[in-house]
Amino acid sequence: MTEAEKGGSERVPATLQERYDTIVALTDACCQAHLNQEYRDLCRRLTAKLCRKRPSPLVTGKPNTWACGIVYALGRVNFLFDLSQTPSLRADELCAHFGLSASTGSAKSKAILDLLKSGQMDPHWTLPSRLANNPMAWMIQVNGFVVDARQAPREVQEEAFRRGLIPYLP
Repeated sequence: MTEAEKGGSERVPATLQERYDTIVALTDACCQAHLNQEYRDLCRRLTAKLCRKRPSPLVTGKPNTWACGIVYALGRVNFLFDLSQTPSLRADELCAHFGLSASTGSAKSKAILDLLKSGQMDPHWTLPSRLANNPMAWMIQVNGFVVDARQAPREVQEEAFRRGLIPYLP
């Protein structure tokens, strides 16, 4: 993970700053009403990442559709729709917040996750409070074998952290 991915860089090209601000205002409102600050911060980071893509997919389409897709995509990664999780929210309730159908929100989130080559439990998009329990954040390859870095010798952990392969030293 790069420092920007860890810290949540919100650098946005000047030409897309207004679009970023519009989408983030929508995701912030959703996160304040239904989720939490961790989701808000990830939504901002994901929106900025999409702004930096070349070409940025955010230049076309409605801001509320993108905002819904962004929150929905992060919800998929973090199991938001599992009612045993906290916070949790049904997909149709999330999409209704943006005035969209669940199928529209799902389709836009799939497009975002495909663009990022991401999916459930992706450590780059996991809520910080859940990162320690995400096994994908700790899997590294050592001499051709996939191992849990938390079980590796300290020197291996330090090297994995130095290379950005694990989020922090366990």
